Order: sequence, then structure tokens, then C-alpha cells
Amino acid sequence: MDRRAFLGTLAGTLLSSPHAAEAQRTTKVHRIGFVSPIAPGPRTEVFLQGLRELGYIEGHNVSVEMRFADGRPERLPELVDEVIRLKIDVLVVGATVGARAAMKATTTIPIVFAGSSDPVAAGVVANLGRPEGNITGVSLAYGDGFAGKWLDLLKDAAPSVFHIAALWSRSNPAAAGFVKELEVAARMAKVELDLHAATNLQELDRALAAIGSGRAQGLITMPGPFFVAHRDELVQFAAKRRLPAMYFADDFTRAGGLMSYGPSIADSYRRAAAYVDKILKGAKPADLPVEQPTKFEFVINMKTAKALGLTIPQSLLLRADEVIQ
Repeated sequence: MDRRAFLGTLAGTLLSSPHAAEAQRTTKVHRIGFVSPIAPGPRTEVFLQGLRELGYIEGHNVSVEMRFADGRPERLPELVDEVIRLKIDVLVVGATVGARAAMKATTTIPIVFAGSSDPVAAGVVANLGRPEGNITGVSLAYGDGFAGKWLDLLKDAAPSVFHIAALWSRSNPAAAGFVKELEVAARMAKVELDLHAATNLQELDRALAAIGSGRAQGLITMPGPFFVAHRDELVQFAAKRRLPAMYFADDFTRAGGLMSYGPSIADSYRRAAAYVDKILKGAKPADLPVEQPTKFEFVINMKTAKALGLTIPQSLLLRADEVIQ
């Protein structure tokens, strides 16, 4: 489905809400800007669904202006500026890189972010309880322990793996913390670790070429919207090289990746809609604490495990929130 058809379908679902009769009596049409670092997809739909559940109907009491960077974070500033010129009431942005672009563009328009790995460490908010300024939202809270957990789970699924390649992105301010933690976990597990940074296509091509020609027996992909934008390429690479792989979001596992563990990014977009609702009703971002994730997902793709010749231990299967057959 192309982008125009996708957005048309989403607009149609908004129009079909049971709240339509109430919305028709609303004279104020709120204008929301939505800027995503990746292409349209399930997270976009979840956000719009959240608005619909709160009574916001496209064409009746809300207009959502959407822009997508398609995995090119350098485009975010121009896209943010574009929607701001449309006189929006609230700006919704995806990921830390989107939040930073929005903060540079405006200090007056309320900003709601979704899917930020660590908004405090990235300087997006002063603290979670009192964000200050004109920005608030939903944190993914990839805190201490996640990177070590990715390695431990990968080792549980593939015990013979003692040499792992890891991808990280400089566009994610929290990435340095993931790298340090993963290095410590690898030393403790006596695992050899190769680190590869990739923030654009050229760097990704070089990283995958190095991994492909190296001795790595497994792959860990750390959080970053750039990697989400290139999900299929990463999953296909791991399959072709027969590398057991661990990812940070279930998007990858549903696309054929072996395993994923992390907070639900889609859920953060749904909850962002509730922030928009509060702000449109008069709340100030500075008075709305940043929410932490409440939904974490460990997903295993058994079809991929079988293709890799892996026998996933029953103990690991019991720990999974979802097993894809």
C-alpha cells in the first residue's frame, strides 16, 4: 500500500468513530502536527486510534498533519518546520532525535514525544516528574540492565555463540550507555564483542560488510529509529548469514527476526494521544510528568529458530510474552 492510500485508510477509520455525532457539534477544529523519523506504519495507526478513542475525528474536530523522514533523521528539522508553519496546536514527534529537532524549532508550541530511549540523559527534559519547558511525553526507559539482558537472552537461545556483533546508532543519545553496558556483559560472559556504528546507509553497508566477513556468530541490534527504518534489511541479513539475532522491538521479530525484548514502542504512541488530549483541554506540558513504559515484550519467532537449527529451551519459551509459530 502506498503512502497516500495508507493515510487515506487511517483517515477513514477516524471518520467511522462512534463519537462522530458528538464531534460534529464541536466548532473548534484542533490541528495536530505529527512528525516521525520513520515511514508510516503501525505506530502511526496506533496514535490515530488513540485519538479516535478519545473522541477526535479527522475532518470534524481535528486535523492531523503528518510528515515522515523515512529513516533519514537529517530531514527532521525541515519536516518539523513545515508542520509548524501550518499553525498547529500541538506537535507530536517520534524518538529522541525527533524531540530534539522539535525543541530547536519552537519554545512555545506544546510538544509531545513518543519512543524516546532516555529523555533525561538526552537533555530533552530536565527530569521525568517536572519536564519543564514546552515538552513532555512517553519514555521507553531503556535503562540499566537492558543491554545485558539482550546478550543473556541471545546466549540462552544459542549457547554455542561466543562471538557477537552489535549494531548501534550515534543518532540515539542513549546508545553510548548501551555500548558500555554490553561491553561489561560480554566480558562477564566471556563473549567476544564487535561493535559497529551506523547512522546512515553508507555506514550501515560498511557495518554489514564487516560483520559478514568477520567471525561473529550472533547479532544484537540496539535501539535507534534508523534501524527500525531498515528493519527488513537487517532481518534478511541475519537470515542470509544464519546469525541468531536479538532486537530491541517486536517489529523485527514479526518481520522474521529471531528474538526481541524491550518496552512496547507502539504503546508509547497510543499513550502519546492521551497527552495530546490533555494539552488540547488546557494542560501545560511542564505540568505533565513523563510517563515510563508499562508494557514490556519478549517475543520469540520459532519459525526463524527452526530455520537456524536452534532448539529453544522450554524455560526460555515460558518466559516469552509471545511465541510466533
